[in-house]
Amino acid sequence: MAGNDLGGLLGGLLGGGGQGGTGGSGAGNILGALLGALGGGGQAAGGNPLGGLLDMLTKSGLMDQAQSWIGTGENKPVSGEQIAQALPGDTLQEVAAQAGVSQQEAADQIAQHLPQAVDKLTPGGELPQPGASLEDLIKQQSF
Repeated sequence: MAGNDLGGLLGGLLGGGGQGGTGGSGAGNILGALLGALGGGGQAAGGNPLGGLLDMLTKSGLMDQAQSWIGTGENKPVSGEQIAQALPGDTLQEVAAQAGVSQQEAADQIAQHLPQAVDKLTPGGELPQPGASLEDLIKQQSF
């Protein structure tokens, strides 16, 4: 499934490779499931779910945090509770089911790993160009 492939790529980007149970690969799996669940909405926001996710967070009052992840400065933290409120309930439920964790644990893991993932996917402080595939972006960053 595309979410699993995306999870593996994100795990490598976050330093998990394919090793270690709760390292980057666990983070990649939860973020891959999230971006896979948002894939449809993300297409309208520039060709990949990252833009759609950031737009959703911005509209939920997390603009300062999301902008800090894209920018070149320090990444502002976000809580699992803020993530749970920002995401549609069915999306969080789907992500939690795919990852085999509770919805609260999924939200907490997303909150922990999303800032670093967005930061790495926007190295120049800018969102990817429209039409850029998320898989290609990850591959470009994980030399």
